[in-house]
Amino acid sequence: MSLSLPALGGTARRAGDFALGVKVMVDRKLFNPLRPDHAARSFFNVSKFGPFAGVVMHAAQSRPGAGAIVDELGEITFGELDAQSNAFARGLRANGISEGDVIAVLARDHRGMVLSLLAAGKLGVRAVLMNTGFAKPQFADVAAREKVKAVLHDSEFMDLMSAVPAEIPRVLTWVDEAHEVDPAIPTVASLSADRSTTAVAAPSKPGGMVILTSGTTGTPKGAPRDKVSPFASAQFVDRVPLPNNGTMIMAAPIFHGTGLSQFTLGLALGNRVIFQQRKFDPERTLANVVKYRADSLVVVPTMLQRILDLDEQILAKYDPSTMKVIFAAGSAIAPDVVTRTLDYFGDSLYNLYGSTECAVMTVATPEDLRKAPTTAGKAPVGIRIVLLDENRKPITAPNVTGTIFVDNGFAFTGYTDGRTKEMVDGMMSSGDVGHFDADGLLYIDGRDDDMIVSGGENVFPLEVENLIAGRADVFEAAVVGVDDHDYGKRLRAIVVPGPGSQRDAKEIKEFVRENLARYKVPREVIFVDELPRNATGKLLRRPLIEMAVEAD
Repeated sequence: MSLSLPALGGTARRAGDFALGVKVMVDRKLFNPLRPDHAARSFFNVSKFGPFAGVVMHAAQSRPGAGAIVDELGEITFGELDAQSNAFARGLRANGISEGDVIAVLARDHRGMVLSLLAAGKLGVRAVLMNTGFAKPQFADVAAREKVKAVLHDSEFMDLMSAVPAEIPRVLTWVDEAHEVDPAIPTVASLSADRSTTAVAAPSKPGGMVILTSGTTGTPKGAPRDKVSPFASAQFVDRVPLPNNGTMIMAAPIFHGTGLSQFTLGLALGNRVIFQQRKFDPERTLANVVKYRADSLVVVPTMLQRILDLDEQILAKYDPSTMKVIFAAGSAIAPDVVTRTLDYFGDSLYNLYGSTECAVMTVATPEDLRKAPTTAGKAPVGIRIVLLDENRKPITAPNVTGTIFVDNGFAFTGYTDGRTKEMVDGMMSSGDVGHFDADGLLYIDGRDDDMIVSGGENVFPLEVENLIAGRADVFEAAVVGVDDHDYGKRLRAIVVPGPGSQRDAKEIKEFVRENLARYKVPREVIFVDELPRNATGKLLRRPLIEMAVEAD
């Protein structure tokens, strides 16, 4: 991991971006020019322990008694998080985890997850944030590729542990009373017991985090976040006015980039973060907004959809007028959801267009979304977006579609398997195509490949197709994405049955569920005699998307 400033363009442009970034941070009270000692201490913590641990350590030093998070066990302060993570770090070290090692963290949002990330930062350990929707094959493949030395996980994921070698140590981050667990398995509490809570010596370099994203065949790839800079936060707060010293409802999971980035930033701004009892519930989210008088909410678009689809009588029970910022990212938001969000919550919706690889690209503000509900907005400070044609020449005219490339000094440097995204003159491809309107607002027109985004999760059809087609009772299979009210897109599998097929749609779905992550399970399975193809034998997907399907 390296300490860095944005690596943009020429010297003059970098200097200008740096100055603008500092101004944004001062304006948003992330940096106090009258307390250079605080700035120096924060810079030291971030550079030595990484952004997440550094933020919490700085808060513990400046406001130890302030509430940091609230979960099912109650409230815990910054000082308590810092002290308990020191003890946990020592417990992990005593059990063989040391600087430079890689651990997997498979947990929902709660203090055990937070303490795991903090302890990893303090030890200089790389944390791979596993998707809680993984099936065994994905979990096993990622653990092997990333050379995971230990797995820290919630008790609800005990069954997944059989997918990795038994000699890999396990540590329980959360234990449900309903789950029968072996008392010999260490927990966060047992490893922390009777250990010193004093400060841990800084590692020689931060360990970093790996956020997972789908690969070209659907196999999750690892995108390391190795660049350390307090100035990365300026890209978020430039166009998203997250409150200071307020209360944030964290509905998005923090193993995703959306949740993790906003959780870290929320803590840096002095906010108390309310977790959602580990699993999302739309009415509980509204109840918590009212109960805690929350002024910010972090969601993925599917969550907004589910909230707004509640019965009108339920929506009328709650007064969301304290809400100032709803931060949404992860996939496109349906225009009607944008409009309904603005009408119900007020002008508080900020939709970020970004990715694990490219980091922040653009943000659509409430003003942008009132004008154009489908826009992705504009780039914040330090980021430049360009459109290139198929010959990779710049497109400057409005309303002309091209491939989106981003110039962002905080983009990743390559996947953990050695691959990277397409680069042109130092700019990285987002993997999307889009256009600008005459006012400079960006619109996403689609993917430059055939990836399906369902409920904020990326799904590539080929992986699901190959799995289904590999069955003895299937001749061929195709998977497409069709519009869905709740998830943006839902998966439809079209199957040409083979000998012995029972044409059982439920059985096909269960087969996929047992072998792939749950978000890759088709919502529809349709049996046909043959798949449509053109004269050269190429599969025609459009007819499969547009075909009429009888409701179950």
